[in-house]
Amino acid sequence: MLSRVVENTSTCDLNKGDLLREVTVKIGLERIDTQEGITVEALLDSGATELVMSLEFARKQGFKLKKLDRPIYVRNVDSSLNKKGPIKHTVEVKIYYQGHRERTEIDVIGGQKWTVILGMSWLAHHNPEINWKTGEVKITRCPEECGKQWRPKQGKPGWQKQKEEEVKKEAEKKKEEKIEKRKKNRSKEGGRRMGDMG
Repeated sequence: MLSRVVENTSTCDLNKGDLLREVTVKIGLERIDTQEGITVEALLDSGATELVMSLEFARKQGFKLKKLDRPIYVRNVDSSLNKKGPIKHTVEVKIYYQGHRERTEIDVIGGQKWTVILGMSWLAHHNPEINWKTGEVKITRCPEECGKQWRPKQGKPGWQKQKEEEVKKEAEKKKEEKIEKRKKNRSKEGGRRMGDMG
């Protein structure tokens, strides 16, 4: 039996002696260029150094590949070089999970079993709580820059709702910046007029 976690619910039965083999989470991925999103199952893998996306998946979904200046050679667990070759591209995406959001680059490599792997750099940065008996993964210690204040609302996928909230906040921020700019311009103009009188 291959034990997997789907939407934080383990398919293994620990009372029957099953062991949790893999921990996965459903995440939202958003393409930066088109702002289109998709929900995927991502593997949490402390044995992987970075975030990785399958080349086949990236191409199928139309992610914009960014060519690296130099390829990055990847070693497998047994120290052999990856048969599909080095990492030659990255993709820039937004990741959404349980109120967490971030814009990041993911290494792209061919021949991967998993669509997306969240490796040790991601795990160490976000420090999720993982219940190794049930496979439940909670984002409770996320850094402030991840926007943890967001909570999903019923009826919309998390990535889509998060995007709407970000657009709304960005519009509010721009509106406030315009108001501040007008105030500064008015005070400068007022100062010039006063100076002209003297």
